[in-house]
Amino acid sequence: MIKKVASLCLALAVAAGPGFANEGAVPTGIPHLDHVFVIMMENHGYQQIIGNPNEPYLNSLIANKQVNSAKNYFAIGHPSLTNYLEIVGGSNFGVRSDNAPSWHDMACMPNLAAKTVNADNGGGNPPANITLDTGAVCPIAGTGPDAETPAVDNWNEVTLPQFPFLADIDGVKAVPLATDIDGKTIGDQLVAAGLSWKSYQEDLPVNGADGVNFSNGTASNLTDFTILAPLTSAGVVQAYAVKHNPFAYFKSVQEGTAANNSLSNIVGFQALYADLGAGDVPSLAFIAPSQCNDQHGRGNGDAFCAFDFGVTAGLTVGTRAGLNPGLIQQGDVTIQQLVTSIKASPVWKNGSTAIVIVWDENDYSGVSTRPEGKFPPQNQNKVVLTVETNGTAAEGVQSVTYYNSFSLLRSLEAGFGLPCLNHACDENVKVMRDLFGGNHDD
Repeated sequence: MIKKVASLCLALAVAAGPGFANEGAVPTGIPHLDHVFVIMMENHGYQQIIGNPNEPYLNSLIANKQVNSAKNYFAIGHPSLTNYLEIVGGSNFGVRSDNAPSWHDMACMPNLAAKTVNADNGGGNPPANITLDTGAVCPIAGTGPDAETPAVDNWNEVTLPQFPFLADIDGVKAVPLATDIDGKTIGDQLVAAGLSWKSYQEDLPVNGADGVNFSNGTASNLTDFTILAPLTSAGVVQAYAVKHNPFAYFKSVQEGTAANNSLSNIVGFQALYADLGAGDVPSLAFIAPSQCNDQHGRGNGDAFCAFDFGVTAGLTVGTRAGLNPGLIQQGDVTIQQLVTSIKASPVWKNGSTAIVIVWDENDYSGVSTRPEGKFPPQNQNKVVLTVETNGTAAEGVQSVTYYNSFSLLRSLEAGFGLPCLNHACDENVKVMRDLFGGNHDD
């Protein structure tokens, strides 16, 4: 495992060579956007949400043509953190895990520089050309190669007996590594362009995000439990999870190297509702409900926060069988509360604003090439994405165009007038012209 280095010079060294450009031209095809709210939901495939009677609000938005919806949108890979990084940064940055950050670690070599893959499964059987790193994630910075996304993951995200291997994207497409990835996000781009961003994280402690890997809003991994005996950290429902807060993993944010681009941009839902009430919201509002409210679930939560019943029984095969109906319904109510609050804000009445609701990945089910043939192709990593704007664009569009997480980033960059970043520049990545009401393609 390559992790610590003796000199800053070595830490900043990266390999040169051909590859994708880390930033490209400003994409076109999306009308100008003043504000975008991205609401992140968790771990359920398209067919588990669409038509689910325990998801009445979201399905009513689609049925009543209040939103545009993507019928062919795919997450890139697994697990959660990887998908969050890909949505905000156009790359996995060499991270294919849910590991916490190595906070403020100045002696730590980023995976981009070390050419390692931060993985969940240290006991897996990775290809010979992959060097594993299974510790905390070094602050992301610099340039270098990221990790490829194979069509089928048979070494990292492997949990027997449920997931002996699983589909990335659609189980057919793969994303080769890029050699010239830039260790930054759309947040860095927005600030450089004089715009703004915030990451709104439910149940974030009042003291902020620095060093916090999990929290129930009061207790966290930083809590001194010696004065709380007999309570222990095992009793904390990990409602806030840093793996759902991608901006916290970047050196620029951890160290606050630029004004208006630091950990102070990461705030709780109290700040979200205050900002909405005042009509004072950033250009990009990245909204992550708690793991009890985003449909992820927790093993020590109440009945409406408990994991899907089929998770431990191996029954979540991309259908509604084995789902926790309370968890689904709680997430749907959360979406309704957020959307209602956004539309009640002065910002919805002024300027050009969009609300994007998207799931990070499916429930890990589905490999069409599995010998038993249990999982049909439609159970691949296809998830729900909807877009609603406050302008005059048509609503009720149901797009069959193939899109993925990189398409979402490219579309946001087009709306804000920013250059495409990392894999959002790939030739096969399209802007979501039909979903955002654009009138031409790029």
